[in-house]
Amino acid sequence: MLMADDLKTMTEQEAAAELARLSRILDRANAAYHQEDQPEISDAEYDALKRRNAAIEAHFPELKREDSPTDQVGAAPSGGFQKITHSVRMLSLGNAYDDTDVTEFDTSIRKYLGLAVDAPLPYTAEPKIDGLSLALRYENGTLIHAATRGDGTTGENVTANARTVGDIPDVLGGAPELLEVRGEVYMSHEDFAALNARQSEKGDKTFANPRNAAAGSLRQLDASITASRPLRFFAYAWGSLSSPLAETQMGAIDRLAELGFQTNPLTQVCDGPEEMLAHYRKIEAGRATLGYDIDGVVYKVNDLALQERLGFRSTTPRWAIAHKFPAELAWTRLEGIDIQVGRTGALSPVARLQPVTVGGVVVSNATLHNEDYIAGRDANGAPIRDGKDIRVGDWVQVYRAGDVIPKVADVDLSERPADAVPYVFPERCPECDSPAVREDGDAVRRCTGGLICPAQAVEKLKHFVSRAAFDIEGLGAKQIEQFFEDGWIKEPSEIFTLEERFGSGLQQLKNREGWGEKSAQNLFAAIAEKKRIDFNRLLFGLGIRHLGEAAAKDLARHFDDWAALSGTVDRAATEPAARDPGKAALEASPAWGEFLAIDGVGRTLTQSLIQAFSNAEERVVFDRLIDLLDIVPLEAAATDSPVAGKTVVFTGTLEKMTRAEAKARAEALGAKVSGSVSAKTDLVVAGPGAGSKAKKAADLGIETLDEDGWLALIGG
Repeated sequence: MLMADDLKTMTEQEAAAELARLSRILDRANAAYHQEDQPEISDAEYDALKRRNAAIEAHFPELKREDSPTDQVGAAPSGGFQKITHSVRMLSLGNAYDDTDVTEFDTSIRKYLGLAVDAPLPYTAEPKIDGLSLALRYENGTLIHAATRGDGTTGENVTANARTVGDIPDVLGGAPELLEVRGEVYMSHEDFAALNARQSEKGDKTFANPRNAAAGSLRQLDASITASRPLRFFAYAWGSLSSPLAETQMGAIDRLAELGFQTNPLTQVCDGPEEMLAHYRKIEAGRATLGYDIDGVVYKVNDLALQERLGFRSTTPRWAIAHKFPAELAWTRLEGIDIQVGRTGALSPVARLQPVTVGGVVVSNATLHNEDYIAGRDANGAPIRDGKDIRVGDWVQVYRAGDVIPKVADVDLSERPADAVPYVFPERCPECDSPAVREDGDAVRRCTGGLICPAQAVEKLKHFVSRAAFDIEGLGAKQIEQFFEDGWIKEPSEIFTLEERFGSGLQQLKNREGWGEKSAQNLFAAIAEKKRIDFNRLLFGLGIRHLGEAAAKDLARHFDDWAALSGTVDRAATEPAARDPGKAALEASPAWGEFLAIDGVGRTLTQSLIQAFSNAEERVVFDRLIDLLDIVPLEAAATDSPVAGKTVVFTGTLEKMTRAEAKARAEALGAKVSGSVSAKTDLVVAGPGAGSKAKKAADLGIETLDEDGWLALIGG
């Protein structure tokens, strides 16, 4: 499982560069795998890279790219086939890599649904077939078309090819009027070996593995070639339906078998994580004898009504997860330790390694987390790795598996050089020589130089122009570094005065390497275009610590404009809670109360806002920028729901859904969810046990509904 410290060690500079690199690699890998059927990296490497990408985004949400691999499923369909739009998107699955991930998956579902720890919650567990996803649409029992997953929304029309696969029926008896069957096209080991032997005899190209052979065979433009290949099909899911197949996942699988589809005989119902893990180990132990490739086990909530309640994230269902088989460990030499300085001043140690292959990935750098980890202790001073410290020259173990950010996991003391000395963590910034301090409760040492630290300044500028912030076409990390080094841009406002400060600006810029007259004109036009900016993008772009994309939207949705936000921050800075955020102080601090009432904004972010706005140098930077911008308010979601644009407060005990489920439903319908009742509240939903919030709503004359009334209002 990925530990929190693994995420804390990566700097913003490292993160942005790594996300760009991962995007390029994964885009190419998706095209090679899904379009060309010629994977260029192993499944283990792909999974590790994608999980690495997701982990970095989770820790640095402000750096998430618009073309993030996290939000992509498969790859765009090839131009060689007609396109089919899936009536129900074909999503990917989230991944688990160890027992703890599986337990946490079960816990998260129980928490979302409000189920007790000991309440029955059956799952199905089935082998995860390593093949090509396929959707088969039947109308009135007849196969109408077959489509690959593609990018999840649009796939390739491979109907003629699918009709040649023996496991795929042309006609179904007793099927619903509309039935879309989903499953995996694969090739057995025996058939794969025979196919390659025939290819070799004919002097034709052989295939690297059964998955490549199956995918390449199904995606032949000549269906007669597909017909000559020994393809098979396992059905395990469905898309559009005119009527339910069953009430449970297992029941639906049995129904598909009755209709004539091959289903995996190892699929089993398990009562909770203990049985799920036992079945996983059984499948893993027999993996080599199955006769076909699998790369893990898929768990799904068995009750289809609960699946419906759990719903979906952007690219994955909440009710299912793939438990992947483990990757590898490797040993190599630690050649050096570098310190990188991030946007918030964090000093992060990075191991420079003698390159080594781990799970199909060549690793030359790895995280060392923080100074405590190097010293062989945790944040509380307790020993880790049996108290062994890490020194330059050590023979170290590098671990990936679930920890997608490579890390140094252990040290072989028997291989330690005689002249190796304990590593001394710097107490001054290596970039600007300012003191690097470690606050109480913080695992990270931070540079105090602020804007005088070039590393922090340039990283803040890179963040400012990142995709989720101002996203200025032609002004990326590379250009920011160049302009910063030349002294052209030292703070965000100077981006918008760049052309003005250089007259037309054109001559100086177009003479630079990589620039011409047209590209210079395009840059200035792109900069001018972004003078009008959404409020939430502006807030996110400021690079304030703890202020991610979601919180920026929460703040922008609550405050009408910059003046309202900055004025409330200034008032909060003078209130008792700014000095002692205890209960009594908070009650005497209305501005703090306003921030804390915003769902998604807590004490840590409020304090961070105060620190940023109270810093004289940073405040001047903010003010110079704001004077140049046209800030666009964040509009409520465009929806015709009865709660769109309304501020809703949930209080008391909800009996038919959890608070998380209620909030998700409300926000999906365009409502704003607040944590406290005020004159701005439009609606209060009060369950049993509602106390002061319900009373305050009554005093203010705010409409109050019970849970049944709320469900009736939003349509169940």
